Amino acid sequence: MPDTDSADPNEVARPTSSRRDPDWLRARLADWLNTVVDSPVTVTRLEIPSANGMSSETIVLDARWDDTEHPLVVRVAPLAESDPVFPAYDLDRQFRIIGHVASSTYVALPKLYWSEPDPRPLGAPFFIMGRVDGQVPPDVMPYTFGSWMSDATPEQRATLTEKTIETLAMIHSAPVPHELLDQPGPGETPLRAHIRRLRDFYAWASDGRAGSGLIERGFAWVAENIPDETDPVLSWGDARIGNIIYQDFAPAAVLDWEMAAYGPRELDVAWMIFLHRFFQDLAEMAGLPGLPDFLRRDEVAAAYGRKSGHQPLDLDFYITYGALIHAVVMYRIQSRAIHFGQAEEPADPDDMILHRATLEAMLEGTYWEKVG
Repeated sequence: MPDTDSADPNEVARPTSSRRDPDWLRARLADWLNTVVDSPVTVTRLEIPSANGMSSETIVLDARWDDTEHPLVVRVAPLAESDPVFPAYDLDRQFRIIGHVASSTYVALPKLYWSEPDPRPLGAPFFIMGRVDGQVPPDVMPYTFGSWMSDATPEQRATLTEKTIETLAMIHSAPVPHELLDQPGPGETPLRAHIRRLRDFYAWASDGRAGSGLIERGFAWVAENIPDETDPVLSWGDARIGNIIYQDFAPAAVLDWEMAAYGPRELDVAWMIFLHRFFQDLAEMAGLPGLPDFLRRDEVAAAYGRKSGHQPLDLDFYITYGALIHAVVMYRIQSRAIHFGQAEEPADPDDMILHRATLEAMLEGTYWEKVG
């Protein structure tokens, strides 16, 4: 049994080794590429990163055709036996959302090649995009524990913040692709539909398990405090700096659109603020300084107002709701870790939520007085 007390909490339940054979993948991808490219294709390199994502699987690929080397990335839906984090993975939808944003804004995105919804070639749907060089703020170990972000000057981090918020505002300026996003039901607002889908996800994640009283309190708090909504936009969904490749502290490619939704722009603004607080709180728990002056809520809100012309509203609600979303995701990830023997079943299900103390303080209204 792994030593879960000393394990990096961000590694728990991460599928660090692929369940697909690299040689088989190489042959299958070469065969498939030769059906979509007019000239002969040779796969010159295939690598499965050791620390893959917790949702779809990433394959790094170099392929040669027309006397040119093409650096590629393949995103493949997870196999059922990997006990996926989410109940469904519509990679073709993600592919089309990226294409929509690319065609309607100046957001930095990877070049799109092909989407293959048919599971037969690789055992699951996949899409292929161009590979972008640059730096990504790491999750493991979190960038607040010491990284190129920590080594940057305050001015460089300020540039990164400004350019990132500008990118977020640009995403929200895109025409809403209603046909690609889940729409509210009759008499339902976009935010209430978002909350309903989160509750459905939690019901799926907790099926057959002891539920989390903290998560249930969170849903009750959300129901009691739901604000009036601003105009809905295309929400990136997983709006955080760890999903961006940077070059010279400016976004070079925005990644990971599986949580894209139709809802208030505050969903993304708050998620960006909360995810930094999550990593900052982890650093402080470990006795490290982290980056306390980075992505501060008032500065993010002000920057977003400058870039978009819309001043975010009700951030207390949306950041707390973001913490609840993350709690449900963490609950599912820990359930997966327990399933694979990477973690022990806790006596208190609330302990499956790594940021339990943060969410509790937010629900009590005491979190921000400690942060300053």
